[in-house]
Amino acid sequence: MPKGEGKVLAQNKKAHHDYFIEETYEAGMVLQGTEIKSLRAGRVNLQDSYAQVKNGELWLLGLHISPYEQGNRYNHDPLRSRKLLLHKKQILELMGYSKETGYAIIPLKIYLKNGFAKLLVGLGKGKKNYDKREDLKRKEAKREIERAFRDRQKI
Repeated sequence: MPKGEGKVLAQNKKAHHDYFIEETYEAGMVLQGTEIKSLRAGRVNLQDSYAQVKNGELWLLGLHISPYEQGNRYNHDPLRSRKLLLHKKQILELMGYSKETGYAIIPLKIYLKNGFAKLLVGLGKGKKNYDKREDLKRKEAKREIERAFRDRQKI
């Protein structure tokens, strides 16, 4: 967890399975009133979301934040595009990488920090199927070793 990180509201567990995450950035999010209330209730889905640079600004697309139950007419569109707040230098860096083939800007997790919703964005390079299999083998081997140590300590 990055320093000072608060409660994790949503996490994209599949991102590490599908991408090599090379660098991460902490971004603020421009939200409406009912969106932050839904976020705090944990009613968010990061699965199919991605970020994109448009006109020198970073936008989050495909993030689903469910409408707030008590929001009535003030509710928001669940799949609307949301602006992400980063330094200009970071946005230019991300824009340069995202134009290369194989790179994507992936949201990794949403958390609260000092009362504000933050998004951890990662610069990911797509994995091939054989890379995914290698990772699964490595994970399984690590699990077996830990299991063997645990069983050995019980004796």
